[in-house]
Amino acid sequence: MTCELILGGARSGKSREAERRAADGGLPVTVIATAEALDDEMRARIRRHRADRPAAWHTVEAPLVLADTLRREAAPGRCLIVDCLTLWLTNLLADAHTLPAGDDAEALPLFRRERDALLATLPTLPGRILLVANEVGLGLVPETPLGRLFRDEAGRLNQAVAALCGRVVFVAAGLPLVLKQG
Repeated sequence: MTCELILGGARSGKSREAERRAADGGLPVTVIATAEALDDEMRARIRRHRADRPAAWHTVEAPLVLADTLRREAAPGRCLIVDCLTLWLTNLLADAHTLPAGDDAEALPLFRRERDALLATLPTLPGRILLVANEVGLGLVPETPLGRLFRDEAGRLNQAVAALCGRVVFVAAGLPLVLKQG
């Protein structure tokens, strides 16, 4: 298995970089989309992303059960793009507002189960896996406890996934900077 993490800020070009790397690889591509079309603006974003991809690429939606979807879709001679881990994390933290003050995301059974399943599954997958995620730790400290929880869990998830991937790239202004090449 070849696993790559592609990080960047909003509109940095990280999805485009993943798509370019997938296209250059010459393998059949499946995009695993984690976004949920909950409003008109998000529906428009999803349509735009789909329209920008080659017609031959297959799309599978996995807003929550990412590890199961990866196990089902991964195969030798196939490339999967997960776009994106940060939206997936957002979906897993949907109930975080119910946490008592001082609790962290570990108290959310869905979050804990799905995060642990992803981290256990990644090293076992055949084929090529390109994971897209936002780097959210470069900005201001969020004002709310929920915002800080999200930022902290995104950073922890990115670190854990980066440790499992042989290649990690940071994209800024559409330019990829290789952070890890293994």
